[in-house]
Amino acid sequence: MTLAVVMYKNLGVSNTDIALLTSWLYLPWVIKPLWGPVVDLLGTKRRWIVVLQFLVGALLAMVALAVPAPAFLQMTLVVFWLMAFASATHDIAADGFYMLAQPASQQAAFVGVRSTCYRLAMIGGQGGLVYLAGHLQQTTGNVATAWAWVFGLMAAFFVTVAVWHHFVLPRPASDRPVPRSATFFADFAAVFVAFFKRPGVARILAFLLLYRFAEAQLLKLVTPFLLDPREAGGLGLTTQDVGIAYGTFGVGALTLGGLLGGWLISRGGLKKLLWPLVLCMHLPNTVYVALAVWQPTGLVPVAAAIATEQFGYGLGFTAYMVYMLMIAGGHDGTAGTDGAGGENPNKTAHYALCTGFMALGMMLPGMWAGWLQDQLGYTNFFIWACVATLPSFAAAALLRIDPAFGRKAE
Repeated sequence: MTLAVVMYKNLGVSNTDIALLTSWLYLPWVIKPLWGPVVDLLGTKRRWIVVLQFLVGALLAMVALAVPAPAFLQMTLVVFWLMAFASATHDIAADGFYMLAQPASQQAAFVGVRSTCYRLAMIGGQGGLVYLAGHLQQTTGNVATAWAWVFGLMAAFFVTVAVWHHFVLPRPASDRPVPRSATFFADFAAVFVAFFKRPGVARILAFLLLYRFAEAQLLKLVTPFLLDPREAGGLGLTTQDVGIAYGTFGVGALTLGGLLGGWLISRGGLKKLLWPLVLCMHLPNTVYVALAVWQPTGLVPVAAAIATEQFGYGLGFTAYMVYMLMIAGGHDGTAGTDGAGGENPNKTAHYALCTGFMALGMMLPGMWAGWLQDQLGYTNFFIWACVATLPSFAAAALLRIDPAFGRKAE
């Protein structure tokens, strides 16, 4: 989805269409809890991971073939949809695998490390591949050909990594199907009932849906803002510059913020660190207002502003991830077979539910973001993105958090 925004912008698709169409790609992550229990009940998480990585590699190759076609928008969107379903299912298996391979006492401490690996992939993709696409556009003189080569390279890399994972991925003893009774669908429904019956579920859902309300809108327009010409209110950067400023320095700062956030929570616990991290998440949004007003010409001030915002986002998003681990693992005092905070036997499916609501909170605000920016202009849109942080503060104020959760035992 990240690369699709840049690619469609290079191919002349409007901001309104980019925000709307790429936001729809979040839908598989929204509805993935509907088939999340299937991953628990059928096969191992390891097997799901490897098979789905092969499938995503094949779909990336299909994107490479579709980009040069006259109906590239329709064809690539269809493949992106299929890829999104495969990726969302992979998320379910990978999240479950992480929780099975790591004891609860270490899950929060290693959230930062886990995020780092994810962010390194973003640097390679959002930074390196975007830069490569810009370079290929200059050397070939053809935008579609450049992006076809980029997606073809990703396809080959993804299949190679899938083969590697087939041989080296760990095999936890606990990675086995959840025992099923003869009433498969009753077991399936029971997973959802257990989640929505927990006390305080309304507060939980409000936080999951609203914490990234402002970021969901901002995220869709940052790249178009950087690429649009200055007379249109943008910064007029080249595709290579975007790869360096946003995809490399920005994601690098995001990674550092995530690492620091995980370490801080492991030292002080989520409850103690929640409000400082919420402020770190939202206050740096003001840098985009400054960029839109001043429109600096050098790459250095733009990269510095983006890095500042992304560093704060990395800190704040760590709190969100740790909170989802708390809810899914049953450490909020509401889950478990004894109803007193025991380990949740459905934690993989419940984490999928959490991330599904997270995706819904990204999908719906992102859909109208392009249209809103077209109406307001970049400066007023970024001012609105600052105002839109208020629902997140309200949702955070309603949370109930175990004071000990996330803190590493001394």
